[in-house]
Amino acid sequence: MFMLDLLHDEFLRGLPDATSFARALLRLSTAMLLGAAVGYERERAGKAAGLRTHMLVSMGAALFVMLPPASSPDPAELSRVVQGIATGIGFIGTGAILKRDDRGGVQGLTTAAGIWLTAAVGVAAGTGQLGVAVLGVGLTLLTLALVARLERRVPPDQEPGATP
Repeated sequence: MFMLDLLHDEFLRGLPDATSFARALLRLSTAMLLGAAVGYERERAGKAAGLRTHMLVSMGAALFVMLPPASSPDPAELSRVVQGIATGIGFIGTGAILKRDDRGGVQGLTTAAGIWLTAAVGVAAGTGQLGVAVLGVGLTLLTLALVARLERRVPPDQEPGATP
Protein backbone atom coordinates (compact mmCIF):
# COMPACT_ATOMS: atom_id res chain seq x y z
CA MET A 1 0.00 0.00 0.00
CA PHE A 2 2.84 2.36 0.87
CA MET A 3 4.40 1.87 -2.57
CA LEU A 4 1.13 2.63 -4.37
CA ASP A 5 0.67 5.82 -2.36
CA LEU A 6 4.24 6.81 -3.14
CA LEU A 7 3.75 6.17 -6.87
CA HIS A 8 0.47 8.09 -6.84
CA ASP A 9 2.10 11.07 -5.14
CA GLU A 10 5.10 11.09 -7.48
CA PHE A 11 3.05 10.84 -10.67
CA LEU A 12 0.62 13.54 -9.63
CA ARG A 13 3.15 15.97 -8.16
CA GLY A 14 2.42 19.31 -9.84
CA LEU A 15 -1.02 18.01 -10.87
CA PRO A 16 -2.85 17.86 -7.56
CA ASP A 17 -6.33 18.24 -9.03
CA ALA A 18 -8.28 18.00 -12.27
CA THR A 19 -7.89 21.73 -12.97
CA SER A 20 -4.10 21.56 -12.73
CA PHE A 21 -4.06 18.51 -15.01
CA ALA A 22 -6.32 20.22 -17.57
CA ARG A 23 -4.21 23.39 -17.48
CA ALA A 24 -0.98 21.42 -18.04
CA LEU A 25 -2.57 19.40 -20.84
CA LEU A 26 -3.87 22.56 -22.54
CA ARG A 27 -0.55 24.39 -22.33
CA LEU A 28 1.55 21.46 -23.53
CA SER A 29 -0.90 20.57 -26.30
CA THR A 30 -1.04 24.18 -27.48
CA ALA A 31 2.76 24.37 -27.54
CA MET A 32 2.93 21.10 -29.47
CA LEU A 33 0.30 22.14 -32.03
CA LEU A 34 1.79 25.59 -32.57
CA GLY A 35 5.24 24.06 -32.99
CA ALA A 36 3.67 21.67 -35.50
CA ALA A 37 2.27 24.58 -37.50
CA VAL A 38 5.72 26.14 -37.92
CA GLY A 39 7.36 22.75 -38.41
CA TYR A 40 4.88 21.77 -41.10
CA GLU A 41 5.65 24.92 -43.06
CA ARG A 42 9.40 24.29 -42.77
CA GLU A 43 9.00 20.63 -43.73
CA ARG A 44 6.92 21.58 -46.78
CA ALA A 45 9.72 23.94 -47.78
CA GLY A 46 12.15 21.00 -47.60
CA LYS A 47 14.14 22.32 -44.64
CA ALA A 48 16.17 20.11 -42.31
CA ALA A 49 14.30 21.02 -39.13
CA GLY A 50 10.69 20.14 -39.73
CA LEU A 51 7.56 18.98 -38.01
CA ARG A 52 8.96 16.82 -35.20
CA THR A 53 11.82 19.16 -34.37
CA HIS A 54 9.60 22.22 -33.99
CA MET A 55 6.98 20.28 -32.02
CA LEU A 56 9.58 18.97 -29.57
CA VAL A 57 11.32 22.33 -29.16
CA SER A 58 8.06 24.13 -28.45
CA MET A 59 6.74 21.49 -26.07
CA GLY A 60 10.11 21.19 -24.33
CA ALA A 61 10.29 24.93 -23.73
CA ALA A 62 6.73 24.89 -22.37
CA LEU A 63 7.57 22.07 -20.01
CA PHE A 64 10.69 23.85 -18.74
CA VAL A 65 8.77 27.00 -17.82
CA MET A 66 5.93 25.06 -16.24
CA LEU A 67 8.25 23.40 -13.72
CA PRO A 68 9.67 26.33 -11.66
CA PRO A 69 6.30 27.75 -10.52
CA ALA A 70 5.39 24.29 -9.23
CA SER A 71 8.62 24.03 -7.22
CA SER A 72 9.34 27.67 -6.39
CA PRO A 73 7.17 30.81 -6.49
CA ASP A 74 10.24 33.04 -7.12
CA PRO A 75 9.82 34.97 -10.45
CA ALA A 76 13.62 35.21 -10.76
CA GLU A 77 13.70 31.42 -11.05
CA LEU A 78 11.44 31.53 -14.11
CA SER A 79 13.60 34.28 -15.61
CA ARG A 80 16.69 32.08 -15.26
CA VAL A 81 14.89 29.17 -16.90
CA VAL A 82 13.87 31.34 -19.87
CA GLN A 83 17.46 32.59 -20.20
CA GLY A 84 18.69 28.99 -20.20
CA ILE A 85 16.19 28.03 -22.88
CA ALA A 86 17.20 30.93 -25.11
CA THR A 87 20.88 30.04 -24.74
CA GLY A 88 20.38 26.33 -25.24
CA ILE A 89 18.22 26.78 -28.30
CA GLY A 90 20.87 29.12 -29.68
CA PHE A 91 23.30 26.21 -29.62
CA ILE A 92 20.82 23.96 -31.41
CA GLY A 93 20.22 26.66 -34.00
CA THR A 94 23.95 27.07 -34.54
CA GLY A 95 24.05 23.46 -35.65
CA ALA A 96 21.54 24.26 -38.38
CA ILE A 97 23.70 27.04 -39.88
CA LEU A 98 26.18 26.01 -42.55
CA LYS A 99 28.78 28.08 -44.35
CA ARG A 100 28.68 27.59 -48.11
CA ASP A 101 32.12 27.66 -49.68
CA ASP A 102 30.90 28.19 -53.25
CA ARG A 103 29.55 31.73 -52.70
CA GLY A 104 30.86 32.54 -49.25
CA GLY A 105 27.31 32.79 -47.92
CA VAL A 106 25.53 30.87 -45.22
CA GLN A 107 22.42 28.75 -45.19
CA GLY A 108 20.18 27.67 -42.37
CA LEU A 109 19.68 31.06 -40.75
CA THR A 110 15.92 30.91 -41.23
CA THR A 111 15.85 27.37 -39.86
CA ALA A 112 17.82 28.47 -36.80
CA ALA A 113 15.54 31.48 -36.33
CA GLY A 114 12.48 29.24 -36.67
CA ILE A 115 13.76 26.90 -33.97
CA TRP A 116 14.48 29.87 -31.71
CA LEU A 117 11.03 31.35 -32.37
CA THR A 118 9.36 28.01 -31.71
CA ALA A 119 11.06 27.87 -28.31
CA ALA A 120 9.67 31.33 -27.53
CA VAL A 121 6.20 30.14 -28.55
CA GLY A 122 6.62 27.22 -26.17
CA VAL A 123 7.60 29.59 -23.36
CA ALA A 124 4.51 31.71 -24.04
CA ALA A 125 2.23 28.65 -24.07
CA GLY A 126 3.89 27.18 -20.99
CA THR A 127 3.35 30.37 -19.01
CA GLY A 128 -0.31 30.47 -19.99
CA GLN A 129 -0.05 33.22 -22.57
CA LEU A 130 -1.81 31.19 -25.24
CA GLY A 131 -3.05 34.19 -27.21
CA VAL A 132 0.47 35.58 -27.48
CA ALA A 133 1.74 32.16 -28.61
CA VAL A 134 -0.96 31.89 -31.30
CA LEU A 135 -0.28 35.45 -32.47
CA GLY A 136 3.45 34.73 -32.65
CA VAL A 137 2.92 31.66 -34.81
CA GLY A 138 0.42 33.46 -37.03
CA LEU A 139 2.88 36.26 -37.69
CA THR A 140 5.67 33.74 -38.22
CA LEU A 141 3.71 31.84 -40.86
CA LEU A 142 2.74 35.11 -42.52
CA THR A 143 6.38 36.20 -42.57
CA LEU A 144 7.61 32.91 -44.01
CA ALA A 145 4.93 32.89 -46.72
CA LEU A 146 5.20 36.54 -47.77
CA VAL A 147 8.95 36.82 -47.66
CA ALA A 148 9.37 33.61 -49.67
CA ARG A 149 7.21 35.15 -52.40
CA LEU A 150 9.21 38.37 -52.34
CA GLU A 151 12.51 36.51 -52.46
CA ARG A 152 11.41 34.62 -55.57
CA ARG A 153 10.86 37.97 -57.32
CA VAL A 154 14.37 39.26 -56.60
CA PRO A 155 16.65 38.47 -59.55
CA PRO A 156 19.69 36.37 -58.52
CA ASP A 157 22.14 39.12 -59.54
CA GLN A 158 20.37 41.62 -57.26
CA GLU A 159 20.36 39.59 -54.07
CA PRO A 160 20.87 41.66 -50.93
CA GLY A 161 24.57 42.28 -50.37
CA ALA A 162 25.48 41.65 -54.03
CA THR A 163 27.65 44.25 -55.68
CA PRO A 164 26.57 45.54 -59.12
